[in-house]
Amino acid sequence: MTDWQSRAAALYDGGFRPMHIGGRWLSAHSGAVMEARNPATGALLATVPRGDAADIDDAVTAARRAFEGPWARFTPFERQALLLRIAERFEAEWETLCLSDTLDMGMPIARTLANRRRVIGMLRFYAGQAVAFHGATIPNSFPGEILSQTVKEPVGVVGAIIPWNAPIAGSVWKIAPALATGCTVVLKPSEEASLTVLMIARLMQDAGLPDGVLNVVTGTGPEAGAALAAHPGVDKIVFTGSTATGQAIARAATGNLKRVSLELGGKSPVIVCRDADIDKAVPVAAMAVFANSGQICIAGSRLFVAREIHAEFVRRVADFAKALHVGNGISETAEIGPIISARQVSRIEGYLAAGRAEGASLLTGGERLTGGDFARGNYIAPTVFGDVTDAMTIAREEIFGPVVSALPFDTLEEVVERANATPYGLAAGIFTTHLGTAHKLARRIRAGSVWVNMYHAIDPAVPFGGVKMSGYGREGGIEHLEEYLDTKAVWINTD
Repeated sequence: MTDWQSRAAALYDGGFRPMHIGGRWLSAHSGAVMEARNPATGALLATVPRGDAADIDDAVTAARRAFEGPWARFTPFERQALLLRIAERFEAEWETLCLSDTLDMGMPIARTLANRRRVIGMLRFYAGQAVAFHGATIPNSFPGEILSQTVKEPVGVVGAIIPWNAPIAGSVWKIAPALATGCTVVLKPSEEASLTVLMIARLMQDAGLPDGVLNVVTGTGPEAGAALAAHPGVDKIVFTGSTATGQAIARAATGNLKRVSLELGGKSPVIVCRDADIDKAVPVAAMAVFANSGQICIAGSRLFVAREIHAEFVRRVADFAKALHVGNGISETAEIGPIISARQVSRIEGYLAAGRAEGASLLTGGERLTGGDFARGNYIAPTVFGDVTDAMTIAREEIFGPVVSALPFDTLEEVVERANATPYGLAAGIFTTHLGTAHKLARRIRAGSVWVNMYHAIDPAVPFGGVKMSGYGREGGIEHLEEYLDTKAVWINTD
């Protein structure tokens, strides 16, 4: 037994893990529970409360009480100090947090451990921002001696709903800017991966976060998530997930016109120009879609390759895919872990069947892995389809699995038009050794993030988000802070 295996056996024993409301650890009002199972093995890790509207109401009440009570008296310096203490707690417990994520949603342990700099960096970045935002004194043309100025104030109670594909980073990306600006939070994690989020709530409580500032309600989307989106006591809702759910949340938010930030789906193009450095581009383009088993909103699932190099490039991507080590994420050698659930596996299998039925050529993968160690888990082989056309289902719809569609192109004008011919606009990748081509394509691709000769780069100081049906609002950068702040104008007659 490896060290990770022994630590995993000790971390979760199938017992009950309560949710966190107002500083207390509670069961759901209904007493209902949900199972958390390891997608790599099917083993029961724990049970968690299946919260619903009654529990959401308690959490919103606790968040409002904290917002209008002790948390409102925290100075920017005190909020900064608290965030830095939380960062220290994360550093001390980093391996345990990563192990929890790997067990709960399957991401290989090597990948979760590698997110340390990003996550700790986020906490420290927002700690710095806690003392940096401010209003302005504005010259005005109103008659008399009139002083006009603006004040930045926290928006209030924030409802946050996150997906299952990156619980640690996803939680921090919602919680940290809220704490920096003085907001309070009700966080609803995915029913597919709640355990690490509960661990994060305990770490923050141990770091001195006042009761009610962060509340975590576990439950399903239709029950707890919908109640949070519609709750009249919530001032802002932030959501990461599918476009269809984002649309439902936006509709629910109209009840009290709460502010909304949405980071939704994608069908991101990766464009490989004929002058690209093939040796460098192949592994990056491949992992643009295969990272986290393709379960990532920015997955580069449409691979456009210049016709002159298309055959060689796609063959090498397929060879790269065949060589990837698929396995239980707890293994340090695993590069690709399991799919989150059997339901999601079935969904991906539907796309694999559609690709074959619509005439695409299966170059590698294309099947569920079921033999040996794969028998009890949810595994899909990294898959590359060739001979894909833009009209095929696999080229149009978000699969959220390790599946890439390769498409040739002839001219830059053509590939820009085809890359933009999607309702989504979250991300894009460009591979070229020509600076002019990089600038030209980056300007013309409609996406919130464009990477040139790289992919997946995300930094706390750089804004991230989508356009079109990929959502609106930004996470990261000073733009992120503005999402959690209201601007008040103050006029003073000095006569």
